[in-house]
Order: sequence, then structure tokens, then C-alpha cells
Amino acid sequence: MLRSSGIASIKRWQRLRRLQLRQHPLCKFCLERGIATAANVVDHVTPNRGDCAFVLGVLQSLCEPCHNAAKREIELRGYRTDIRLDGFPTDPNHPFSRAR
Repeated sequence: MLRSSGIASIKRWQRLRRLQLRQHPLCKFCLERGIATAANVVDHVTPNRGDCAFVLGVLQSLCEPCHNAAKREIELRGYRTDIRLDGFPTDPNHPFSRAR
């Protein structure tokens, strides 16, 4: 059984999620590749490390495939490996984009 504070936090998250998807209805990662895809997942930019910065952190709208694959890649490697239509990496943290 959820306590009233747990229910309040769920409702707060639902409001934040609706607002995020209303303001940013397209997947951020797909847009960076030049593709317009509807977002259906609201994701924290900074992964959960058990601190309040996670709760209050910046949100991004993603489609489910990007959330499940590209976001995971960032957490494992520190950068995304997808490329733009011009053939260059979308992520400025990609090793190719680093100064030589």
C-alpha cells in the first residue's frame, strides 16, 4: 500500500511527464538525426544516482527505442554511436569529435 506522500509523488511525476510531452512532443535523439518521431517516454538526462538532483533534474522526451537503446549506450560508453544524415556522429562526446 502506498502512503499519501508516495501517491503525491506519483501524481507530481504524471503532471511533469504530461507537461514535458506537451512542450516537447518529438524524440530528442531522433531529431538530432534528422528524423521526426513522436516521443512517448520522459527521461532524466542525468541517470539516477540516489540524490535529489535526479528528482529535480533536466528532462528530455524520447521515443521508446531511443530510450531503450541510445540512452543505455550513453550510460555504458559515455557517448552515443549513432550518426547524422551527413555521416558524422550526433554526439559531441563521441571519440571522432574530440580534438586531435
